[in-house]
Amino acid sequence: MSEGQPTSTAPPAPAPAPAPAPEPEAAPTPTTSTTAPQKEPEAQAAPAPAPAEAEAEAEVKEEAPATQPQPQPPQETGTKTPLPDDPITPLQDLWRICDAHKHPEIWGVTLADPATHVPTQIVLQKFLNANDGDMIKSKTQLLETLNWRMETKPLELIKQTYSKEKFGGLGYVTVHAGDEKDEKAKEIFTWNVYGNVKSIDVTFGDLQEFINWRVALMEQALQELSIATATEPITSDPDADPYKIFQVHDYKGVSFLRQAPQVKAASTKTIRVFAAVYPELLKEKFFVNVPAVMGFMYGFMKLFVAARTIKKFHPMSNGANLAKEDFGGSKVQLHQTLPPEYGGKGADLKTQGTEPSLA
Repeated sequence: MSEGQPTSTAPPAPAPAPAPAPEPEAAPTPTTSTTAPQKEPEAQAAPAPAPAEAEAEAEVKEEAPATQPQPQPPQETGTKTPLPDDPITPLQDLWRICDAHKHPEIWGVTLADPATHVPTQIVLQKFLNANDGDMIKSKTQLLETLNWRMETKPLELIKQTYSKEKFGGLGYVTVHAGDEKDEKAKEIFTWNVYGNVKSIDVTFGDLQEFINWRVALMEQALQELSIATATEPITSDPDADPYKIFQVHDYKGVSFLRQAPQVKAASTKTIRVFAAVYPELLKEKFFVNVPAVMGFMYGFMKLFVAARTIKKFHPMSNGANLAKEDFGGSKVQLHQTLPPEYGGKGADLKTQGTEPSLA
């Protein structure tokens, strides 16, 4: 009960005093009145005040200075700081992990409060979407990704120069822009042309070197995707997320993968790493010019990749049919820009694609 409210035990006629300031917790909503506070709504039953008490209360109200407004509770400013008992949103819960971690970045995005930083909102929402909103799984994957990036330093891997003998012609990134009707539309592709492998031992002999090169190719594509400059957040609907890329794996001329343990090891490690630290970044993945012996690849993928992601995988025996695909209803006329070896009318892959630095 506030100080200005009478009780049955109050003295009959207290000395006049200035009207007391209302206690913030007693007022359910902010008030702009300069008069004394209203009585709390029937907190407890009490006898009616004696005439002397009512008269004294009236005197107090009359003598309250009219020119001195009473202190008011804090007003809402539009950005509320959560109180200790306020519910924490899933994004804020994930942000706590990022804020406490030593590594400040994911996919080229310097992480900040997702409430005000759209690129961070996109990154964290992808982890939620990848795990169907499961907070325990999302937190675990996010922490693993931060730890992996701190240890691996993928942004540094982009700057490295790789062996042309080992990796020349094996991986490209292409960017396909929309027309004048939709200038913002663009699609990013990564291409792995395993038919260009000259020596299994040379290319896959050093597993960590192969993984570093493969990560550099992926990070190069993410730089083109440029989530760090995004201005539109994403929702919990993963199918409505535009910040994703296409991948093409070309196995034309490949006849060794079923027998080569080095290639199996490289494939397994790549699938495991990418599923863990690059969630919800794949639109669709095309395996073109696939020989029948490639069935074992799908067995590995099902072990590490979410079922929803597996549905995005499309094996094709003839790579020239790639340009006929719908590509998820893309707004870009990809049949006009894809390389001719894949059924498009654009420049060949070596001409229009970019590779990690080679020497």
